[in-house]
Amino acid sequence: MKIISFNINGINSAIKYGLRDFISLENADIYLFQEVKNSWDTIDDSLRKIPGYETYFYQAAKKGYSGLLAYVKTKNKPIGYKEGIGFRVIDEQARVQTLEFQDYYLVNTYLPHSGRELEKLPFKREVNEKFLEYCESLKKKKPLIIAGDLNVAHKDIDLANPRANMGNAGFTTDERDFFDKFLSHGYIDTFREFVKENGHYTWWSWRTGVRERNIGWRIDYFLVSENISKRVKKSWILKDILGSDHCPIGLEIL
Repeated sequence: MKIISFNINGINSAIKYGLRDFISLENADIYLFQEVKNSWDTIDDSLRKIPGYETYFYQAAKKGYSGLLAYVKTKNKPIGYKEGIGFRVIDEQARVQTLEFQDYYLVNTYLPHSGRELEKLPFKREVNEKFLEYCESLKKKKPLIIAGDLNVAHKDIDLANPRANMGNAGFTTDERDFFDKFLSHGYIDTFREFVKENGHYTWWSWRTGVRERNIGWRIDYFLVSENISKRVKKSWILKDILGSDHCPIGLEIL
């Protein structure tokens, strides 16, 4: 089972960079997109229905904001689907969708940014805690795979300039401590099971030359519960795929 996760930061913008070709060439079993930003009626026709895939679209209440989209090969169609986690202030922003399969849950998520001046950090704390509660409730039933943009760089090796960014949004002690707390509940950062060194990132500023010089952050993840970790065969970053300030990440499970 090959799963691709990608914060596309506007689906119609990403399609100009070959998103539809990327989907065809990768031939993944599941695609999970975050920050779609479009309502269903404004999404490019080529992405409304992809032959051989079931489509799951979760639109935010605010137009042009957030939004999640999943494609799943019809032969692997989930047995259940859920939007949100049961908390209105979070759910109206379309931040979590859950696909239930026979032997695991797959969660597509886009956790909030804490704000340039950390003005949204209190909201992010609330969302983080509610998200952990939700994941724990799922994990009691069956193994769990979590994919998406978590808007935090966990360790110093997860961004190019940790010293200069200490305390900045996405690299505050508060956010990093929560990531530690989350993992302590029995979850594994799959990429770090395969790659231990720095220099591997999933987000770069739009500023000229930043991506070319690889001055980035790793803020997109595949996390798995420990009871499915032995099935993880590969976890990787597709750094050369353009179309967003993020790049896709991949997971292969047996």
